Amino acid sequence: MTSRLPQKLRSDAEDNRDRILASARTLFATEGLTVPMREIARHAGVGPATLYRRFPTKQSLATEAFAEQVRACEAIVEQGLAVADPWQGFCLVIERLFELHVRNRGFTDAFLATYPEAADFAESRERAMRSVATLARRAKADGQLRRDFELADFVIMLTAHRGLRASTSAGRLAASRRFAALAVRAFQA
Repeated sequence: MTSRLPQKLRSDAEDNRDRILASARTLFATEGLTVPMREIARHAGVGPATLYRRFPTKQSLATEAFAEQVRACEAIVEQGLAVADPWQGFCLVIERLFELHVRNRGFTDAFLATYPEAADFAESRERAMRSVATLARRAKADGQLRRDFELADFVIMLTAHRGLRASTSAGRLAASRRFAALAVRAFQA
């Protein structure tokens, strides 16, 4: 029998992997998914061959780098669904998702699948969008969400939110909160 057992990485290989992921998270957050793989390797202090040995494609690197953000996104939507008042739950989702997305440009690109090499978050994205649609139906039935609201409006707002720019992270966060407040007002019945 020649089946291979999973191997634990050597400690130096594990350190390289951790540095690559930390560098990818940092560079994706500040520069988006267009950052070259060689730049990630340089930032991590490893050679390109080491990076490609661990992550053969940018998609595999982004999938691993954004795993925590995907879980956070899912948790935010679940929190919104758990709120007794559907409008308050809907507002919570907008505010917290916008904050999550403004902290990481690359995650927004990957989540919205606008970059061709982006990680495939289709399943997670679809699940989140179904939950937002459920929340929207509840808020409409309660008379608090505009009757003409469509899920595409939410995607448009996420896409527009991606364009926020500021020279500091505090400035981006302040702009994101302002944008979220404007989105909430726009969606309110």
